[in-house]
Amino acid sequence: MTLQILLIEDNPDHIELVQRAFEQGNHQLIVVASLTEARQRLDERYFDLIICDLLLPDGRGDELLVTDADGLTLPVVLMTGYGDERAAVSALKGGALDYVAKTPATLLDLPRIAERALRERRLIIERQQAEQALRRSERLFRAMIERSSDAISIVDRDGFIRYASPSTQTLLGYPTEGFLTQPVEGFAFIHPADRERVQRLFLDIIQQSGASAMVEFRARHANGGWRWIEATASNWLDDPAVQGVIVNYRDITERKLMELRLQHGVLHDALTGLPNRVLLSDRLAQAIKRSQRNPQYHFAVLFLDLDHFKVINDSFGHPVGDRFLIATASRLHNCLRSVDTCARLGGDEFVILLDDIQSLDAAVQVARRIIQQLSLPVEINGQMLHSSVSIGIVFGSAEYNDPAEVLRDADIAMYSAKASGKSRYEVFHPTMREAAQARLALENELRRAVAQREFIVYYQPIMNISSGGLIGFEALVRWQHPTRGILTPAAFLDVAEEVGLGDAIGWQVLEHVCRQLATWQHTFSHAAHLSVSVNLSARQFMQPDLYARIVQLLTQYNIPPNCLKLELTESALMEYSQEAAAVLARLRSYGIQIAIDDFGVGYSSLSYLIQLPIDQIKIDRNFIIQLDQAHHSQAIVSAIVNLARSLNLEVVAEGLETAEQVDRMRTVGCHYGQGYLLGYPLPAAEASRLLQGGG
Repeated sequence: MTLQILLIEDNPDHIELVQRAFEQGNHQLIVVASLTEARQRLDERYFDLIICDLLLPDGRGDELLVTDADGLTLPVVLMTGYGDERAAVSALKGGALDYVAKTPATLLDLPRIAERALRERRLIIERQQAEQALRRSERLFRAMIERSSDAISIVDRDGFIRYASPSTQTLLGYPTEGFLTQPVEGFAFIHPADRERVQRLFLDIIQQSGASAMVEFRARHANGGWRWIEATASNWLDDPAVQGVIVNYRDITERKLMELRLQHGVLHDALTGLPNRVLLSDRLAQAIKRSQRNPQYHFAVLFLDLDHFKVINDSFGHPVGDRFLIATASRLHNCLRSVDTCARLGGDEFVILLDDIQSLDAAVQVARRIIQQLSLPVEINGQMLHSSVSIGIVFGSAEYNDPAEVLRDADIAMYSAKASGKSRYEVFHPTMREAAQARLALENELRRAVAQREFIVYYQPIMNISSGGLIGFEALVRWQHPTRGILTPAAFLDVAEEVGLGDAIGWQVLEHVCRQLATWQHTFSHAAHLSVSVNLSARQFMQPDLYARIVQLLTQYNIPPNCLKLELTESALMEYSQEAAAVLARLRSYGIQIAIDDFGVGYSSLSYLIQLPIDQIKIDRNFIIQLDQAHHSQAIVSAIVNLARSLNLEVVAEGLETAEQVDRMRTVGCHYGQGYLLGYPLPAAEASRLLQGGG
């Protein structure tokens, strides 16, 4: 901040010295030579400091020592060329901030003198402001006491009320006079449950000089109702002006009611009204402590997750899903005793704490009853909605110390129930925890593997079973684990899909394949028409940017589109049957070939073969394995080949492992196959050597 300084001086030499003194620092110096000009400048603007010669052509500098409306003298430092001590004393008494004799040394020292003068002025202003504030506060204090909505009482050393403000009657409905001379211990209007606590606190305050405390209690209003009161008591007995305990109290009934409502909201689920995780954890902690104190006491925790609830939400909308959850909460409540706790953790997860239960069998009986009840349909908006529940059970013991440990193990058991087929229960066993920890470790390793691109591609030959020539490869992902070596998809792919890493792995595979195709086509002339089949998961297939990313990869590596063949399972196509046709048509129009993998599994209708733009079907290996034993497998394979021939589709037999299987497929008219008999999956280097040998 720049200090605005007005210099009133008629001596040019002195002016030059002062200007030189103020060259450094954050100052703006305005120079005038007379009182008349100075008064004109003061009328025009504000100055932080006035440095004025005592004797001027048109008057004396001390004429500026006048006070303003706030009683403050203008900030003036007087200078004189004559060492007149009486003039200095008179000037200082008149309100000057300082009085200095004009010498070269003092003029050059003016910045320090000005700083000191301004500091003293600030102290004067602050002192005056404090005094004014004190006078105002004294006036306000009495007005506030008399008009405050808070009630104020003063209790003397003997515990009698000596003063009660007019608000006392407004607050509690009792006349002020009725409070005077009452002893604190006789407060009959305080709720019996709070009375002793309030009396003890006030008596303690009276005995401790300077002590202060706050208390909340219920008081009976004159109309008969109970009100919540917050009282703050401060011991001013040793203050001569007070000589008592000042008690300030206010009505907090609305706040307390709100707190109770908020407390219920903090501890209960907003949708179902059931206890939430916080309240459940508190009750579970109490159960754990009780089991540690009493070996005869047992508890059990049931962790529930609704099966197929997502289908209800997606099909009928969240409002219907919410009503279904409310109905579920009601049915769960009907399966339990009053001492048990049923909590909702969120989504479709519920947890039940069975308190003081006799045995694990008793907990299992409750789980069976719940499974039976929740298997019954629920009617909402005229729709009969069906679901089921998977339950994990932990029989509590003193070995547990933390509610989170119990919930973790119950959750692990619940996921075991889901993995075993859903609509069932599983009792937790420590081996489940080991499996869960191994699963978690695998998830973490997979995330690292994706980040560090540890996935590689093996290539399984696809052969013409009539001529024996190589027509292409199927790309099969492998994990080049840093410590466990090469891992097949069976060791990691399901987990990767569940945790959302399948897409990232799929794109790494596609990039590996495009890079390898580019290498082969550059190295081997006969690889120009070689195709590589790459599997797409249903989730990856329906990514909005699938087409753009595949085209970008083919363009980046200069790969002809017909060299890439995308394989999708029947289940993936049926799951997205409406959207699939448009996606496949766009890919195929670009030149990419489409194949259906594991054909013939799970679906009886073949009509979508006509509707979808595909080039190839791959007969599931299970039919190939059963060719020698099951006549229906032979009939299905023959029907598939004949249908494909009529639709001009290629047919590839998967899993060919014996010469007899190859002969049978050749007999029914299938021209292509893959399997261990024809060639194992090969790393890229060995696949390159196979191509080098001409296939």
